[in-house]
Amino acid sequence: MSKRVLTTESGAPVADNQNSATAGVGGPILLQDQHLLEKLARFNRERIPERVVHARGSGAYGYFEVTDDVTGFTHADFLDTVGKRTEVFLRFSTVADNLGGADAVRDPRGFALKFYTEEGNYDLVGNNTPVFFIKDPIKFPDFIHSQKRDPFTGKQEPDNVWDFWAHAPEATHQVTWLMGDRGIPASYRHMNGYGSHTYQWTNAEGEAFFVKYHFKTNQGVRSLSGEQGQELAGKDPNSHQTDLLQAIERGVNPSWTLYVQLMRAAEAADYRFNPFDVTKVWPHQDYPLQRVGRLVLDRNPDNVFAEVEQAAFSPNNFVPGIGPSPDKMLQGRLFAYADAHRYRLGVNHTQLAVNAPKATTAHNYGRDGLMASNAQGRAAKNYEPNSYDGPVETGRPLAAPLAVNGHTGTHEAPLHTKDDHFFQAGELYRLMSEDERSRLVANIAGGLSQVSLDDVIEKNLAHFHAADPEYGKRVEEAVRALRED
Repeated sequence: MSKRVLTTESGAPVADNQNSATAGVGGPILLQDQHLLEKLARFNRERIPERVVHARGSGAYGYFEVTDDVTGFTHADFLDTVGKRTEVFLRFSTVADNLGGADAVRDPRGFALKFYTEEGNYDLVGNNTPVFFIKDPIKFPDFIHSQKRDPFTGKQEPDNVWDFWAHAPEATHQVTWLMGDRGIPASYRHMNGYGSHTYQWTNAEGEAFFVKYHFKTNQGVRSLSGEQGQELAGKDPNSHQTDLLQAIERGVNPSWTLYVQLMRAAEAADYRFNPFDVTKVWPHQDYPLQRVGRLVLDRNPDNVFAEVEQAAFSPNNFVPGIGPSPDKMLQGRLFAYADAHRYRLGVNHTQLAVNAPKATTAHNYGRDGLMASNAQGRAAKNYEPNSYDGPVETGRPLAAPLAVNGHTGTHEAPLHTKDDHFFQAGELYRLMSEDERSRLVANIAGGLSQVSLDDVIEKNLAHFHAADPEYGKRVEEAVRALRED
């Protein structure tokens, strides 16, 4: 029986639903990819008024202090002087569940940080894992649909979760993270944060570097077992919110140390892994961690709705000296996040107190729209250029230009020597102690054994076998044992 052809909403056939259109094989994503933009824009509008993802969250204010000189790598103003402090707002979140879900569940955690710099707001939107499930944004709506509550049963279904992963071998690395010991943080204070994506730094001489961010918790990493998480979620669904709020109120201010990995832009093409693939890490022996500064949270919001729920983060909020890379998932998020906020909060969401610049003032020609509060004087012009005193462009780009080449179209990721879906997942498994491996296997088997289709189980088992033969064998034996019970 032949399957129906996948189409856009206008009925046009879709040639490739796995890869976004790019400028050449490794280039940035093209705005002309109508299928990608349609998928992301529609996905952003599926739920109101709750966030489609990262709905359940907590937040706090604080500051970032530079502790080490990084001016050789970026001319970002807020990083230019050791000892300099910048006000920040950090929102933590779970990913898949809705606003009424519990905190102590097995799920990645959002780690979204807004720096209120003197050159405008800089948003760094990451997670508590250094990798992600997919590497192309065209698959993001499908991925989240598979993890969300099923439209028929109203609950998360193992069939959907594992079926998507069966068709996404690149998810094996993140699945290994999620099902491991760090899958349920004991609190927001006791987990690391990562930028996850690759970004670009540019120094004053115009020299470009690619960068990855690592926020290491100074409280120590602490996590919960599956049983501990279930017990805590039942006792206090708001456990992580309560812990963060009470710690700051007691004056026990949580902190993280920021480290970065830096790669000269010229090294990217020949690196053994695709450095712009968010399903992979850069091993520390190749690019060691370099300390940058300290992040401290010291003030709770006065109103959770106004400041946490209405907080809007967008990875396209850059400042001079920091910019994007050809990371496909990042490229998709540059559009999707701001578009989601314009839909959920309105086109003037940047005028809300939590989102507005604090160390500077926004000057632009945006006018009117729902809930506009930046009324200009009656003689102010709302076009540019003009002959009056309106704001003018600087002519200075935020970051260094990225070279692109090749034909437009949908492309698989560029090939690097170690560019497969399973090598790093296997490396992560082999780093674990025997106890950690046993818990990982048990966590995977507990979910995979509930899947109704044998074919879906076999495809997932093949991924774990490809990552490491012992890994695959142990998961397979554990799944078989549970299904025979």
